[in-house]
Amino acid sequence: MKHFERPKRSLVKTITYRILIIIATFVVGYVMTGDLETTGNVTIVTSIINTLLYFFHERVWNRIHWGKHK
Repeated sequence: MKHFERPKRSLVKTITYRILIIIATFVVGYVMTGDLETTGNVTIVTSIINTLLYFFHERVWNRIHWGKHK
């Protein structure tokens, strides 16, 4: 019996993880720049790119059987 995560589970994990990372990116960006506009722009762009990368990373790892138990 193979164990796979459904895409919906990967999507929910992606969203909750990204919320945490968006907050962290914003805080670090603001502390480093002190500029809300720059911080906001960097946070938005990196969040979109990283969300897509994380989702596809999860989907690839879901196909790798190493470390899974039946």
